[in-house]
Amino acid sequence: MADITFDRQRAEQAFDEFVRENRVLFAIVFPLVGAILLLASTESMLPPVLSFNPLLVLVGVVAMRLPLIAGLVTLVNRKAASALVILTAYAYSIEYIGVSTGVPYGSFSYSVGLGPLLFEKIPLGLPIFFLPLVVNSYLLCLLLFGERAERGLFRRSVAIITVVLMDLVLDPGAVGLGFWTYGGGQYYGVPLSNYFGWLVSATIAVTIFDWGFELADIRKRLQQCEFMLDTLVSFVILWGIVNIYFGNLVPVVLAGLLGLGLMKADRVDYTIRDVSPL
Repeated sequence: MADITFDRQRAEQAFDEFVRENRVLFAIVFPLVGAILLLASTESMLPPVLSFNPLLVLVGVVAMRLPLIAGLVTLVNRKAASALVILTAYAYSIEYIGVSTGVPYGSFSYSVGLGPLLFEKIPLGLPIFFLPLVVNSYLLCLLLFGERAERGLFRRSVAIITVVLMDLVLDPGAVGLGFWTYGGGQYYGVPLSNYFGWLVSATIAVTIFDWGFELADIRKRLQQCEFMLDTLVSFVILWGIVNIYFGNLVPVVLAGLLGLGLMKADRVDYTIRDVSPL
């Protein structure tokens, strides 16, 4: 047992160092290149083999998630693992119900392949799209609100609102790119029912995460792990650029607010030293 624990610690430390040495790559370079490729795909400027290539999309998304994964992995005990399994099952279930019935987000369908499909309806990689919205919102809340976030109701409420805010940035950009379509809607092609659905979905997901992970452990990890919110930085850059391109003013402003939150939390502190030599 001691050897297993030691090996896990060494692996976690190596993972931390790998992400730390490549912060600019994961938080800035990948979203910049990703935005360019996605917009070029939209404008039919790439050869078919590269245009909205599902493998490229998944690789890029996973790369941008690595800082969050590295930050969380040391916190995963039996209870936290159970919470992540429940969250994953919930993500698949609510998406399947949504695509099949239009509840709770409103009727929508995927227009661009995002990798292999589960049950021929929803992306197999869905958790890597869904879970970071929840976790990043929760972590940002802890950093911005300090002792006030010790109160469970306050903490969960702010995290839930932030998840919805992130989707107010994400969905218009995704609709513009053609990832999915609602067939029209009041908010940049997205129906308002989508956000009522996200309010419900975020409440359930944040509650599960809050139950599974110890608050004190998360706070300690945030102090140790300066890159833990780099995944949110990449989100702001990617979807900020996409929404600027499509002229979606409100999502751009909201992305800017998220960026300001990250700066206030002192999580935008990159230097050229953060890029390891090739």
